[in-house]
Amino acid sequence: QVQLVESGGGLVQPGGSLRLSCVVSGGIFSGFTMGWYRQAPGNTRELAAQITNVGSINYADFAKDRFTIFRDYAKNTVYLQMNSLKPEDTAVYYCRIENYRRANGSGIWGQGTQVTVSS
Repeated sequence: QVQLVESGGGLVQPGGSLRLSCVVSGGIFSGFTMGWYRQAPGNTRELAAQITNVGSINYADFAKDRFTIFRDYAKNTVYLQMNSLKPEDTAVYYCRIENYRRANGSGIWGQGTQVTVSS
């Protein structure tokens, strides 16, 4: 019964910052590779950043130099620090366990948190 719960989204002005959190329960967090994804209206879901179970990090081009992914093992939480936000960053942001699936074959996703960048 692994669960992911995102929080931290909201409304910010262009150039502002936001820190998203994803709390993982019901699994061995240290063994999970975690990803942050985003999905804007009318678009497909796209990977923003990934941090593996051994600490390797990958970013999408749009996230490089602006977003930082990190994890706190004591809190079973993965974060996405988002700086210099742009209107095109507006989307629902989801976290996902990258290296496992549920028994029925579905992916392991949180419920999402809305980020809106607007003046």
